[in-house]
Amino acid sequence: MPLSWPSPVNNQLGIATVSLGNPRIHHLQPRLEAAAKAGYHWIDLFDECWAAYLEEHNLPGDRLWEATEDNLRVARKLGDLVKSLGMRIACTQPLRVIEGIKDPNERKETLDLVAKRFPFMRAFDTDLVFMCASIRTDDGVTSDLKTVAKDLAELGDMARAYAEADGGAMLKIGYEGLSWAQRNTWSSSWEAVRMANRPNVGLILDAFNILAVEFADPYNPAGHGRIHPTIEESLEVLCASLSSLVHSVPGDRIFFFQVGDAECVDPKTFKPPTDPSIPALLPWSRGHRLYPFEASRGGYMPVDLVAAAVVATGYQGPMSLEVFNNSLFDSDRGVPAVHAERGIVGLQKLAAAIPDIPAFWEKWLQSPRDASMQIIQAKRQGKL
Repeated sequence: MPLSWPSPVNNQLGIATVSLGNPRIHHLQPRLEAAAKAGYHWIDLFDECWAAYLEEHNLPGDRLWEATEDNLRVARKLGDLVKSLGMRIACTQPLRVIEGIKDPNERKETLDLVAKRFPFMRAFDTDLVFMCASIRTDDGVTSDLKTVAKDLAELGDMARAYAEADGGAMLKIGYEGLSWAQRNTWSSSWEAVRMANRPNVGLILDAFNILAVEFADPYNPAGHGRIHPTIEESLEVLCASLSSLVHSVPGDRIFFFQVGDAECVDPKTFKPPTDPSIPALLPWSRGHRLYPFEASRGGYMPVDLVAAAVVATGYQGPMSLEVFNNSLFDSDRGVPAVHAERGIVGLQKLAAAIPDIPAFWEKWLQSPRDASMQIIQAKRQGKL
């Protein structure tokens, strides 16, 4: 059941390692130190950052999930470093192109790639493996719901078997719908998680990816209007989706929540990719995301509505930043500290703003139009 509203926001704050600097330019330890100094509690460890950290220790980064004695030793060193700074590693990511593979041999090999992470989860002292919905569209895969759910269930069973064998904490599989993937909405991802029917398989939500599908259009000068042209209609579509989220997804089935806004780009100069193999949203996502409440930098999306809905489900995990931006490629040594501070300010503003969001999901049950107008009026009056 949704929480009574307004509800205090007690979620701890986190950030992805890749949102503190580029792994090929900025070493991981200074980024972690910048995060700790800024006040984060959780770190979302990206594969590229882990690979670069191995290379800093003269180990091959392309064998990052081979459970060699040296690799596991460095993994424990990293886990200890993070804890010494007063933080924890929330998850490793991203697993890509895993589910829906038709060929049984390829399928087994791919699922085994997930299991190769399990010893490292123990070394990092974390429990969540983060998996993105597949973006493959070739004949070798299917997006059939039963097939995807079966794969998720089998991964959950593999994680449970590993945990039972070593006597450690349960390992979890989190599944996220990317805005350009085969499953690109929270609802289609939740459908697969629910059908998998495993307590250690859960949903990962990302405010950017939700908004990129259900609100935004970077190639529209207004920045929104994916479905309808006016801001009122765009917010109505979003509020309908988020109201359904609050009433259909229990908070404890959400394993992780990521936060990020994006720049309202100028479609006169920001053009869609000409290569048909590159998703239209990818350049915007990879180069123009922002931290919450960065209107001065072009941020404009209603991240606060998404965050309020997630909190209203009863979700108690971290609110963690996942921001990709061209500014992270700057070679200046101050990049991690600057971005850590920008991020924590945005998260703190977001946490403070969430209780002020009207509980539109409650009114939606009686009058969808009144619920969306409640938000629209609050936006017009500058209350949100």
